[in-house]
Amino acid sequence: MSSKTQILDFIRGRYPQAEIDESQDIFALGFVNSLFAMELVMFVEKTFGVTIPNEELRIDNFRTADAMSALVSRLSSDLAVA
Repeated sequence: MSSKTQILDFIRGRYPQAEIDESQDIFALGFVNSLFAMELVMFVEKTFGVTIPNEELRIDNFRTADAMSALVSRLSSDLAVA
């Protein structure tokens, strides 16, 4: 299962009534409050075994499943190099 699919499944699990795809801005749609934003960060870190550094904790990295998947890919490749 791709990271994008896992992220979408997590979001859809919280908001089953919503039809969200990988390119929709979940902040603009009003699905994200500060608590859910932290839950997203924790979900990404735990699920994909990455640590999100402070400089990557930007809203643009979490607006869409595409953006979160790209973040996971970047952080995972950084782990492979380290």
